[in-house]
Amino acid sequence: MNDEEMESYLEAGRLAHTILQDGKKMVTVGASVLEVVETMEGKILDADAEIAFPLNLSINEDAAHDTASTGDERVFKEGDLVKLDLGVAVDGRIADTALSVDLGGHADLVEATRAALDRAIGQVRPGVTTGEIGAAIQDEIESRGFLPVANLTGHGLAPYAIHTDPTIPNIAVNGGAVLEEGMAIAIEPFATTGSGRVSDRSRIEIYQQIEVKPVRLPSAKRVLTKVRGRRGMPFSRRWLPQEKVEIALAGLVRQGVVYGFPVLHDVEGSFVAQTEHTLIVTADGAIVTTR
Repeated sequence: MNDEEMESYLEAGRLAHTILQDGKKMVTVGASVLEVVETMEGKILDADAEIAFPLNLSINEDAAHDTASTGDERVFKEGDLVKLDLGVAVDGRIADTALSVDLGGHADLVEATRAALDRAIGQVRPGVTTGEIGAAIQDEIESRGFLPVANLTGHGLAPYAIHTDPTIPNIAVNGGAVLEEGMAIAIEPFATTGSGRVSDRSRIEIYQQIEVKPVRLPSAKRVLTKVRGRRGMPFSRRWLPQEKVEIALAGLVRQGVVYGFPVLHDVEGSFVAQTEHTLIVTADGAIVTTR
């Protein structure tokens, strides 16, 4: 990683930290989900950066991949546990960071993810395996009486690419990838009061173009024109021309041009917390870009 690339990662991290903290203050009982999402995404654009992925705003047992829909009328309620997962790109270099906002009764669960992340960060250096990091996360969360979410993971980051190798588990695994100097990674512990595994809801608001193919439908062409500049980074249904958008997206998914990310949730009535930072692995440890 050269100096210019490092500075882009650091600038993305500084912006992401500031915007995430501003967003945290907006999450209050009675506040609008749509307003929080649009305001935070707008702050990224106002800073002349790119939205690396639609702001993930997931509530209670929903762990990931939710965001506001067009005309979303949801508001935050007393007792909600709200995850804000934000991505900022500067010259394609991505900062991916998340926190949980407790609107009543979930302080210990949120602290479990914070403590697990701090412990994981303390282990990062060249030669450490991702399995060792996962073991530390699992031990920290379980020692506090909760379960890690076994089928959600941290990940590598690359220019304009959100999820690359290495995969960083939230549970102990044998071996795993070996960390190397210069890697950009995101570590994101999830702790739950539920089953410890998430599954798909039918709700899909976030999509990603995964192939370049000719399409016939005018509505599909409008969608692809709108997202062409994303360079493969995910986008929100909310950002698209709304005329016949359902038909367009269904056709693009069917053709394998676009992939939809279902909202991921644990069992009904459970609560999931998340905390995340982006790191650059250095010769003797790591730089946390989003802190």
